[in-house]
Amino acid sequence: MEKDLKDDAENFEERTYRSVPADFRTSHLDDALEEKLEDAFYNGTSDIILHDVAKISRSHDPVDLAHTVTRLPPGARVIVYDNLPDLDAKIIFMINTGSYTRTAIFRQLPDSEIIVLIEKMPPDEAVWMFDDMSDRRMRRVLELLDPKKATRIRELQKHDRHSAGRLMTNEYFSFHLNTTIGEVAIAIRENPGIDLTRVIFVYNNDNETIGYVPERNLIVNPPYTPIRQVMRPITHKVEVSASRDEVVDIVERYKTPALPVFDHEGKMVGVITFEDVVEMMEDIADETIAYIGGTGEKVKEHEPIFRRFLWRAPWLLVTLCAGLVTSTVMSNFDDSGWFRYIAFFVPLIAGMSGNVGIQCSTTLVRSLSTGELSYSSRGDAMVKELGIGMLTGTFFGFLCGFVVYLLYHYGIHVEGADEVRIGITVSCGVFVACITATVLGTVSPFFFARMNIDPAVASGPIVTAFNDVLSSQMFFLVAHTLYYLFE
Repeated sequence: MEKDLKDDAENFEERTYRSVPADFRTSHLDDALEEKLEDAFYNGTSDIILHDVAKISRSHDPVDLAHTVTRLPPGARVIVYDNLPDLDAKIIFMINTGSYTRTAIFRQLPDSEIIVLIEKMPPDEAVWMFDDMSDRRMRRVLELLDPKKATRIRELQKHDRHSAGRLMTNEYFSFHLNTTIGEVAIAIRENPGIDLTRVIFVYNNDNETIGYVPERNLIVNPPYTPIRQVMRPITHKVEVSASRDEVVDIVERYKTPALPVFDHEGKMVGVITFEDVVEMMEDIADETIAYIGGTGEKVKEHEPIFRRFLWRAPWLLVTLCAGLVTSTVMSNFDDSGWFRYIAFFVPLIAGMSGNVGIQCSTTLVRSLSTGELSYSSRGDAMVKELGIGMLTGTFFGFLCGFVVYLLYHYGIHVEGADEVRIGITVSCGVFVACITATVLGTVSPFFFARMNIDPAVASGPIVTAFNDVLSSQMFFLVAHTLYYLFE
């Protein structure tokens, strides 16, 4: 039986990976596995369904299953979890799946089974499990846990959700500087539940953490060597209150495999691993994508339609208000002679200015997020963007005005209009709109950053809406002014 399951899994993965580019293999695997699960759930009787789901759950990596079930209904996710082969697979599944999947599963599990899961998890992983429970159940489970385990979890829960204190693990190896490598090896063997063996930390007689030893140094040196002879100084660390953005910046720049976390008194309290940082980067990327698109919804999870509407509605309300302002202003110029021809070019102005503004803000947001822009270099970056905006407005303003002139001159547009006046008006309007959009797109990321708001919102509907309003008003102002100058 086991051999058949193994062969089935190998054949499935071989079919899935064949002729698939490396960058898309996991996505393609998820698609194929989802199709296989859906066939199992929707074809056959309940006995056949359970048999097929059990076969799939036992023959595939729980990490793959954890990602794939987020596309299935909540009830199906619980069935997949129940049919996982053993406790270790269930733990891996729960750690790697999404919040909504954990919530659905916890609703079906008794406290006793949840306690078994939590007891086997590292505290830094277990603390995220409690975020998906009700407060009452969280307190009940914590009271039934091993007191030492519960204390470690409560220590992590004290910190802000996106701080270093919450993201760290408080289970790690730390030894006195006179400890030998052989004694370290014995201690690691006696504590198999602690996963962090990539580095060990070293403290002195005053219990101050003074260095660390990479795993390679533990392997290549003799067992009788004191760890003080092979340790390295700690050059990078963070406090428990540090934000996840700060953690990601440090690890990304210095490629730190394990970043120590210290409390405000200078005592080491935990470690953030490289794997934890990768998960943070994924979360930050998801949130940034959502902000740029003008929504706060989770981009990797299914949600009810009404809830997704509520996530999008506040952002779109700003766009609605901006459109009403523009239409109100346009209605006041309805009796003006020049408005008869100029109104046709409002979409052109809005489109050009919108793209110019988004290009500016997106470029600066990227430079801010990657740390390429220091505080002292922001002025130079703004000057360069304004220069690009001037060049863009001049080139496309002249080009657009010339094309409009030709369109009217050869009768492609409405005849009887003053093609020179309209061409100049549109040309000047495009120029002014591009400058306005450049200023707004350049200033807004720095303004949002200074207000401690994610600069990614500068590329979203808020700034886009303001840009549409300002560029349209500037276009009307230019048209109105030129109309009286040509009289």
